[in-house]
Amino acid sequence: MRVALAQINATVGDLAGNARRIADAARRAHAQGASLVIAPELALTGYPPEDLLLRPAFMQACAQTLAALAEDLRDCEGLHLLVGHPHQFGERGDIRTKSVTVQQRYNAASLLAGGRVQASYCKRELPNYQVFDERRYFVSGRDAGLGPLVFDCAGRRFGVVICEDAWFDEPARLAREAGAQVLCVLNASPFHLGKAEERQARMAERARDVGLPLLFAHLVGGQDEVVFDGASFALDAAGEVAARAATFAEDLLLVDIDADGLPRGPVAEAPGLEAQAWGALVTGVRDYLGKNGFPGAIIGLSGGIDSALVLAVAVDALGADKVRAVMMPSPYTADISWIDARDMAARLGVRYDEIDIAPMFDAFRTALSPQFAGLAEDTTEENLQARIRGTLLMALSNKTGAIVLTTGNKSEMATGYCTLYGDMAGGFAVIKDVAKTLVYRLANWRNDQGAEVIPPRIITRPPSAELRPDQTDQDSLPPYEVLDAILARYMEEDQSVEQIVAAGFERADVERVTRLIKINEYKRRQSPVGIRITHRAFGRDWRYPITSKFRA
Repeated sequence: MRVALAQINATVGDLAGNARRIADAARRAHAQGASLVIAPELALTGYPPEDLLLRPAFMQACAQTLAALAEDLRDCEGLHLLVGHPHQFGERGDIRTKSVTVQQRYNAASLLAGGRVQASYCKRELPNYQVFDERRYFVSGRDAGLGPLVFDCAGRRFGVVICEDAWFDEPARLAREAGAQVLCVLNASPFHLGKAEERQARMAERARDVGLPLLFAHLVGGQDEVVFDGASFALDAAGEVAARAATFAEDLLLVDIDADGLPRGPVAEAPGLEAQAWGALVTGVRDYLGKNGFPGAIIGLSGGIDSALVLAVAVDALGADKVRAVMMPSPYTADISWIDARDMAARLGVRYDEIDIAPMFDAFRTALSPQFAGLAEDTTEENLQARIRGTLLMALSNKTGAIVLTTGNKSEMATGYCTLYGDMAGGFAVIKDVAKTLVYRLANWRNDQGAEVIPPRIITRPPSAELRPDQTDQDSLPPYEVLDAILARYMEEDQSVEQIVAAGFERADVERVTRLIKINEYKRRQSPVGIRITHRAFGRDWRYPITSKFRA
C-alpha cells in the first residue's frame, strides 16, 4: 500500500485556506495511488493557535471546517485522511442556574473517510516547556479516560499518536497493544538547531521499542517567532530512515509499505547546521511578511556584518525587487562603510538609497544644548544617531507599507548593546536569536553557495557601531568568542556564574556578561518579535522578570 505524508505550510487561523491545502495534497496523493494521507498536528488551524482556542466561535468554526473537509473528499474513493485539529466535547449550560458543563478542549487527530469523521484520537502528553504552552488550552486524553485509536486501511492497522506522545513510552505501547502494525505520528515540532537530529533519534528509539515502522508527518513554515522545518520521514521497525521529505519546503512524501511491513520512499538530504539556520531565517522572513501581507522590507544598511547578513537573508526570502536598503551615514561613518554598503546592494540588485543624518544630528544637539550645558558628551549623543536612523526607517515604512527588518543579533540583545527606539526600531528581528559568532559563520557559508553576495571586507573588518571616533564593539564587550560561550552556558544551559567560572572563564568576564543580561531585560521586552533558531531564545522561552534582585 501507499501512504502520503502531507507536509504543508499552514497559517494560524486560516481554516479555509488550510483545509484547501490539506485537500489539495490529499487529492494529489490519491491520484498517485495513496490509500492513506497523514497531515500534521493541528494542520487545520496552524500551530500554535494560542488564545484563539479560548474563543467559542473559533472552536465552532474548526468543527464546521473539519466536517466540510470530510465532505469535500467524499469523491476520493478508498481514501483515508488523518488530520490534526482542536476538538471540543461538552455542552454549554445556563450560567444563571450554574448548570454549566465545562467544555473540554483536546489536541486531536481525526480519521476522515467516506465523507465523514470516522474516529478521533486525543493527545495524551501535553508539553509545557520552551515555546510550548499546551496545558493552558488542552486536556490530556489520558486524564479524560480516552483510549488509543487504531484503524484499518488497505489491509493494515495503523495506530495514532500526536507529537509529544511519541517522546514517551505509553501512547505508542497502547497503540501496539490495540493491534497497530504501523505507528502514525502527527507533528508540529518547532525548529531549533539540532532538533531534526534529536527528533529522528528519539523516533528511532520509539520504533525499536514497539517494534513497528513509524510514519512522521510534520509541519513546515513560519509562524511569528517559531519556524517548522518539515523533513517528515518514515522509519522501519529497526529505526532506520526509509524515506525523508524536503527540509523547509512543502512536500508530499509518498511512502510504499510492502507485504512485510517495510516502508520505502525517496530520502532527501539532511542539511548541515549552517544550512539549517539559513533555511530557518529565510522561511521565517518569507512567511512573516507573506502571511501578514507586507509588500516588502526595508533594511538600514550600515556596511557592517549584521545588516549585511539580514539583507542577504531578506533577498533570498523575498527577492531583490521587494527589498530596499537605506544607508544613513553620520559624521563617524568610515568611508569603507559607504563603499561596502554600495557594493553589497549592487551585488544583490536591491534598491539603495543614502540619507545623510549629519544635519539632523546637528539639529538635535543644538536643540538640546541648553539642557545639556556643562555635561560631557557620552552615550546620549551616540544613541541620538541610532534614534534618528530609526525614525527615518519607520517613516519610510509608514509611507510605503514595507516592514523594517531590524539587524541586532543575539549577543547584542543579551547585553543591551542596542538602542531603544534606535536600531531596535522595526517590525521583525531577523537575527535576534543568532549569536555574533554564528553571524560570521552564516556570512561565510552564504558566500560559499555560489555568488559572493557579501563583500569580504564586511566579514573581516572589526565590528563597530560607528557612533564615535575609532569605536569597536570590543571597547564595551568581551571578545565575541568569549561572550557567546558565556551566553550559551548562562542563558541556554542555565549554568550559574560559579559553574561557568569553574569551566575556565575569567570571573570578571562572566560577572560582566551575566550582569548585562540581567539589567537589559527591559530592553528585550520592548524589542520586535524575531526568529527562534536555538532551543532558548529571547521571547516565548525566556520569561524573566524585569525587576529582580537575584544575582547567581
